[in-house]
Order: sequence, then structure tokens, then C-alpha cells
Amino acid sequence: QVQLVESGGGSVQAGGSLTLSCAASGYTLSRRCLAWFRQAPGKGREEVAAIDADGRDTYATDSVRGRFTITHYNPKNTVLLQMLRLRPEDTAMYYCAAARYSLIFGCEPYNYWGQGTQVTVSS
Repeated sequence: QVQLVESGGGSVQAGGSLTLSCAASGYTLSRRCLAWFRQAPGKGREEVAAIDADGRDTYATDSVRGRFTITHYNPKNTVLLQMLRLRPEDTAMYYCAAARYSLIFGCEPYNYWGQGTQVTVSS
């Protein structure tokens, strides 16, 4: 059974830091496309950061670029999201996601999702 389990969320003041972790079981994250998404109340889901199957190329949405870093930690079969200088607008439920990678199509649609971890940033 495939499971992605997020942890590390919490409540912090603006300017603070958190590191989210997503641990996979029953599924290797090696050679997968990985991403962190978030969803704030009343808003749609937003892709925050992603890392390719080689673990070399990363993406971060404009609002978090320079503050958030996604890392794939192979030995622990986890993907991390380091979040610095947090802002109230970063408040959301954060989800990790994984997708297969193929040489022909690249990253396929994300089909494995965690249950989410809440991040709350107060001003």
C-alpha cells in the first residue's frame, strides 16, 4: 500500500521557519517527479515547489521563490520543503505529491498524495 505522510507543520510567527517532511512507504520516491502543493481556505490548490526525477531541476512559484526549497532525500525516501521567512499568506494545508517519470512524456500527472499538514503563520 502506497502512503505519503507529511509532517512538520505547525504555527509560527511571520518571519519564522518550518521544514515539512514527506515520507513514502510502499513506494520509492527515486526517479519520481515530486512536488509540494498548498491549499488555503476558500482557495484552489497551488503548486508551491517541484523537483524533477533526477533531483537536479527544481521549480518554485513566484511567491515563495528564494524562501522555500524542495529537496529529495533519497536515503530516507523523503522529500522536504524548507520554508524560510514565512508570511501570513503562506498559511495553508500543505500536501506532497508524487508522479511517475517517463522518458517520452516527462512527469506524468501526480497520482499519489499525502493527507496534508497544516501551516499557520501569524502576523
